[in-house]
Amino acid sequence: MTTTLSPRLAFTGAGIAFASLYLAAGAPTPLLVLFERQWGFAPWVLTIAFAAYAIGLLAALLVVGSLSDHVGRRPVLVGALTVELVAMLMFVFAPNIGWVIAARVVQGIATGAASSAFTAALVELAPPEHKRLGAIVGAVAPAGGLGLGALLTGVAVQFTHEANRIVFVTLAVLIFLGTVAAAASAETATRQSGALASLRPRVTIPPGARREFAAAAPVHLASWMFAGLFMGLSPSIIRDLFGIDSGLLNGATAFVPPTAAAVAGFVLGRHAPRRVIVLGAAAVLTGAAIVVAGLAGHVLALLWVGGLIGGAGFGASFSGALRAVGPLAEAHQRAGLFAAVFLAAYLSFGVPAIVAGQLVAPLGLLRTTLWYGLAIVLAAAAGLAAQWRITLRSAG
Repeated sequence: MTTTLSPRLAFTGAGIAFASLYLAAGAPTPLLVLFERQWGFAPWVLTIAFAAYAIGLLAALLVVGSLSDHVGRRPVLVGALTVELVAMLMFVFAPNIGWVIAARVVQGIATGAASSAFTAALVELAPPEHKRLGAIVGAVAPAGGLGLGALLTGVAVQFTHEANRIVFVTLAVLIFLGTVAAAASAETATRQSGALASLRPRVTIPPGARREFAAAAPVHLASWMFAGLFMGLSPSIIRDLFGIDSGLLNGATAFVPPTAAAVAGFVLGRHAPRRVIVLGAAAVLTGAAIVVAGLAGHVLALLWVGGLIGGAGFGASFSGALRAVGPLAEAHQRAGLFAAVFLAAYLSFGVPAIVAGQLVAPLGLLRTTLWYGLAIVLAAAAGLAAQWRITLRSAG
């Protein structure tokens, strides 16, 4: 296909298409409580519906996460966005929660297939004088998309009677335009042999990036668990702990942390990655502690304040970690490395939420969320210790 987009337009189109994937990922959060009321399923099914996305994403990352290093970015992106379009149509016509869970799995597969390829393509498509912008957009787009998707869906739930169709038809149009933009953009990766071998499930971390990757792992755990708390559990917290049934409030609460993350990732993009990671981990620790205090004291405002601070830390730490490991990989290793980063991130995003969902029945929602918040605090503390150790080794 003849390339029709200029490099700058291709970069802009890739950033918008990447963000659209995460708009779609954040959109179901306020809808799940609505589905529970309409279809009458058990509350723990909410966390399965939320985490099904992460399961599909992880499977795709393991299988095709480094495929674009071999066959090119464009075919992987076009294929993944086409699958995402199918998921949007499944949401539109879903008759029950089983269809929603299936759509979440398909959605996760599409996002997992596209995430590392998009992150690598953004670095490669970024203007020569602003190469750092590619890594910043790659870190900011997922967080910003998650937050905005939840907020807009919350508005639709509050003020319309056809929120599901309105949201997912709109997203289907955006994803279709993103597919066209990806197909019309120049290829940025040189084809490499070994495409079939790359489909074997594995995580590829180049030797030069392993120490940095390991030091960032507990930070990813804390920050993505924090995001999972708000994206997966906040609607139940608002309804069951605070006694408020509002789609708009659900969407707004889920909106706060990822939006703060997007802003922080962008604003702090000019600072050294190590400093940004440390600041981010400290903010996640502080935010989680405030959230725990808000839940224990039944103060809704503290939930939002903690979400704002911890969300900023989420964006800062993830952006800094991407910028720290990106230069440590060769071009043909980049998608595989970013696949490993997203694998660590989404294990932290989905698995703890599933565990928490199963613990709600025996422990109760309040005790479960308090323990969840404490786990975030401990993981963030471990992340700060790991960053301190790697700083000492680098200085030595």
